[in-house]
Amino acid sequence: MHRPRILRKSNAIRDLVAETRLSAADFIAPLFIVEGEKIKEEITAIPGYERHSLDMIYARVESLLAMGIQSSLLFIKCSDELKDNSGSEAINPEGLMQRSIREIKQRFPEMLLMSDVALDPYSSYGHDGIVHEQKILNDETVEVLAEMARSHAEAGVDMVAPSDMMDGRIGAIRDTLEQYGHSGVGIMSYSAKYASSYYGPFRTALDSAPGFGDKSSYQMNPANRRAAIREVELDVEEGADIVMIKPAINYLDIIRDIKNTVHVPVSAYHVSGEYAMIKAAAQRGWIDEESAMMEATISIKRAGADLIASYAAADIVTSLNSL
Repeated sequence: MHRPRILRKSNAIRDLVAETRLSAADFIAPLFIVEGEKIKEEITAIPGYERHSLDMIYARVESLLAMGIQSSLLFIKCSDELKDNSGSEAINPEGLMQRSIREIKQRFPEMLLMSDVALDPYSSYGHDGIVHEQKILNDETVEVLAEMARSHAEAGVDMVAPSDMMDGRIGAIRDTLEQYGHSGVGIMSYSAKYASSYYGPFRTALDSAPGFGDKSSYQMNPANRRAAIREVELDVEEGADIVMIKPAINYLDIIRDIKNTVHVPVSAYHVSGEYAMIKAAAQRGWIDEESAMMEATISIKRAGADLIASYAAADIVTSLNSL
C-alpha cells in the first residue's frame, strides 16, 4: 500500500518536500508616480495600493529594498494637458518617467528599475499607439516606442518593458538601444499580453482607459494558445531578454507553454483585477486574504514563472519573512 499522506503530516515535512518556493527575489513591485509634492493617495480600485509623487516614492523604494525586493516596474500618471496623439510627452527627456528613473537610480542604484514603454498613459485616445481614423497605426507607433525606450535608457533605467503589443517593436527597440550606446539596457517584453477584462483597476489608476473601442486589434485573443508561443518566439528572436505573460491566473497554461518553449526568463503579471478580486472577497469575509493571495502566487510560480509582477509583492514577502 502506498501512503502519500506521510509527506503531508506536518509543517516540517511539507516544507521539506515542497516543489515550489517563493522568495523576495521572485518579485517585481509596480510603482505608480504622479506629478506634485507630498502626494500619497490610495488607488481605490487597487485596495492597499497607492500613487506617490516623486518626493514620496523614495520611502517606498527603501522599504521594498529592506524586505529583499530588488526589482520595481515604473508607471506614471500623465497630466491630461500633456496628452496627445503623437506621444510627445512619452519621449520628453524631462518628463515624469525620465525624471523618476534618474532620481530613483541616483538614490537607490541597487534597485533594478524597469520602465513601462507604451503610449496609453500619454495618449489623448487612451490607446497604446498612434490613432488614425480609429485605427491603431503599428509602424508609426513603433518609431515612437523606440525613441521612448532610448529616453529611458539615457535616464538610467536598467530594463525597458514594452507593454504595447505592436508588431516588430522589440527589434526596433533593440536596434535603437544598440545604435545609441545602450547595449547594457535590457528588454522585458510583454510578449503575450491578452485583451483581458482584468485591467480595469490599473486603467483607473493611470486614467488610461481607451476612449473608443477596445484593444482587441493589438492585444491577444483570450481564445488563442498557439499564438502566444509565436509572439514569444518572435520577441526572443528580436532581442527580448525576459518575456512576460499577462494576465497570470487565467493564463497559467500559457505560462507553462512558454516556459517549455523558450530559454530566457519567463515573467508573469498578476494584474490589478486578479489582485482586486481577492481583496474584495476578503473584505466581505468570504475568503482569507493572506492565504488566498499566497495560493494564487504559488500557482503562478508553479506554472513556470521565474519572475512575478504583483501588487501583493510586499505583503507576500512580509508573510514569507515572518515564517
